[in-house]
Amino acid sequence: MSTNYNLLSYDKIPSTQLLAAEMIADGEASDKTIIMAAAQSAGRGRNTRKWVSHHGNLYASFIYKADDERRPTLSYAFAVAAAETLLSLGVPVQIKWPNDLLADEKKIAGILLEYCRDFLIVGIGINIKTNPTVELYKTTKTDNYAKGLTPATVLNELIKGFDKWRKADFSAVRKRWMELSINLDSIIKYRGKSAIYCGLNENGAMIIQVGDKYELVYGDEVFT
Repeated sequence: MSTNYNLLSYDKIPSTQLLAAEMIADGEASDKTIIMAAAQSAGRGRNTRKWVSHHGNLYASFIYKADDERRPTLSYAFAVAAAETLLSLGVPVQIKWPNDLLADEKKIAGILLEYCRDFLIVGIGINIKTNPTVELYKTTKTDNYAKGLTPATVLNELIKGFDKWRKADFSAVRKRWMELSINLDSIIKYRGKSAIYCGLNENGAMIIQVGDKYELVYGDEVFT
């Protein structure tokens, strides 16, 4: 692992994201700290959804010193970084709005960005050896596509991807994100209406077409 990072590894904790926030609150956090757990008892994703966290998968939270200006487009940068990581390891993934990773239209990884004081916490869960059964969507694991991957192997490659893409210009991030997007130019559901997903604008908003009008979506829940 890169010597620029400080890795804190645990067997089982409630949540890497929660521990990261606690470290920041207690003044114990520093830039480029990674909290990694072999399992979690209270893992969570976006909108406080539970993230089932059995042994064998990657669960980690990266702590970065936040920029003076918070950049909502970073969500796309980390999604591209994670997708590129898995692609380089032989896993055929695509991105589902805004930063879920799918393989064969089944969820294989999720990313959660949260700001806490002067820091940004980037939580990520990647199914490697096991994939949970959940009601809302189908899931899969990297082991179905690339045998022999371990959390440590994936983490090492993920670090490189995060360092590259979080510093990249958003125009490059936007281009790659749309190339990897699973639903571009397809019909989606937004607030009960059918719409065509047209891509991202230069500020990171989703562009949708409803009838003959175009709308911008910022952070809303979109059903594809």
